[in-house]
Amino acid sequence: MILIVSKYLVPKGYRGLTVFPFVFLKQRESVADAVLLNHEKIHLRQQLELLILPFFVWYALAFLWHFSKEQDAKRAYRAISFEREAYANEKDLHYLKQRSFWKFLKYFG
Repeated sequence: MILIVSKYLVPKGYRGLTVFPFVFLKQRESVADAVLLNHEKIHLRQQLELLILPFFVWYALAFLWHFSKEQDAKRAYRAISFEREAYANEKDLHYLKQRSFWKFLKYFG
């Protein structure tokens, strides 16, 4: 994981963004935020499991699907299975040690 702090690379309203192997953080203080870093590490694992590029295709299609149903970008974002897994487990700092392969499928639907 390579951490990069840049207020310009992280979209407004977000604190972090992960594109393997980089984790972009909006604020320098976020480097010490274990919960945020764990959330982003979960995304790193998801991206590796899907061989990176397919992750982003799936993510974009899921966002479009949920947006077509919700008509609200924030709700569509939170409905994506990758985000649901990351938010549900971000506070469990040992989650990735016991996480099974493709666990995000549990949050699909």
